[in-house]
Amino acid sequence: MFIGLFIYLFPIFSKIYLIGALIYFIIKIFRIKPSHRAIQILIACSYITGAEVLIRMTGGSFFYEASKYSVILFCLIGLFTTKQRSEPIAYIIYILLLIPGIFVTAFNLTENTTLRTAIAFNLSGPICLGIVAIYCYKLKVSYNNIHKIFFSMALPLIATIVYLFLFNPSIRDTITGTGSNFAASGGFGPNQVATVLGLGMFIFSIRFFAQSPSLFLKIINVIFFFIMSYRAIITFSRGGVITALFMIAAFVFFYFKNVNASNKLRISRLLIIFLGVGFSIWLYSSLQTSGFIDKRYANQDALGREKADITTGRTNLVSFELGEFLNNPFVGVGVGKIKELREEKEGVLAASHNEMSRIVSEHGLLGVIALSILLLTPLILRLKNRTNILFYSCYLFWLLTINHSSMRIAAPAFIYGLSLLNITYETNKTKKGTN
Repeated sequence: MFIGLFIYLFPIFSKIYLIGALIYFIIKIFRIKPSHRAIQILIACSYITGAEVLIRMTGGSFFYEASKYSVILFCLIGLFTTKQRSEPIAYIIYILLLIPGIFVTAFNLTENTTLRTAIAFNLSGPICLGIVAIYCYKLKVSYNNIHKIFFSMALPLIATIVYLFLFNPSIRDTITGTGSNFAASGGFGPNQVATVLGLGMFIFSIRFFAQSPSLFLKIINVIFFFIMSYRAIITFSRGGVITALFMIAAFVFFYFKNVNASNKLRISRLLIIFLGVGFSIWLYSSLQTSGFIDKRYANQDALGREKADITTGRTNLVSFELGEFLNNPFVGVGVGKIKELREEKEGVLAASHNEMSRIVSEHGLLGVIALSILLLTPLILRLKNRTNILFYSCYLFWLLTINHSSMRIAAPAFIYGLSLLNITYETNKTKKGTN
């Protein structure tokens, strides 16, 4: 909480914060017993993932993709210092399939193409996902530890909320329409801010249902859920909020499905309270935005007229990318080239933020195979092992996020990796909460 205050008062502290976090976790990873190192690595990755947007919006990154590189570094430390449990061949193939696209770009360099930048910006996310997936594949993590991992992500998100309130305490003064609100997003990308705050909504909701043995903890978690939800909603970026709702629904459904009768009754009561809180959040957000948020989610402009395209123009961008895939079906147009080609052919400099269409347009059939690996491998793993109670929530987060925000931040890569974990349960009582 105080981190957000210090960064707001002393912006240089953002860089110190990033460096300090990296040094702290590296030291802790190497000092901890090898048998506990895997969990510490996941906690480190989780914390950096949660802090990424705060660090970016406050200029704390020495280079833009620092958080993704940090997650990659932690996972590589784990791969080289701990015994590998299984051979994640599918994800090794996935990474190899991305390499030819680099050569396609190198052979088609123009004055507008910077190979290093194209690779760093467009492949850092997919490579990060591949490394995380290799590390997490069938990794055993206890039920209690998976909650610790998510809580580690929540801590920097609380600092993010503090910073956002200090940066923009009065929402009413910044609302002029139904477009994405940069002022309410700390002056940063509303899409990315809403995405990580959506994760905060999810984390505090699962803590409310599954990690709140006392009334005091339930109240604390509800308060944080309220704040996270409110700040996510008023970014006017819908993707992160809608994704969070799907994640929460998936968790509650499978959690409820596999507990005993007495716990079903407890969860039912909590769900009624939770839905009431959700209604209160929306009502408060609507009042604070003078009803503009209602129009935003109803796909209306400030005057209440329905917009022609609910995707805000992204359908055309995706269509262009799929068209370029058909024109270059074998190896694609090359890493980072699709945005350049769109500007050249249509005079539009914009990204679709859709990782699925981007990977097939830039990598061709190799991209189709790579995407198929990402889509199918967790589902196949799920058929063999159903212990991961958060599987569907994590998988849905990745799938929905890459379709509205691509992989601009580390969150979809890291959360995807969590869907591959093998969760263990220490007692029969705890195991009743599995799905």
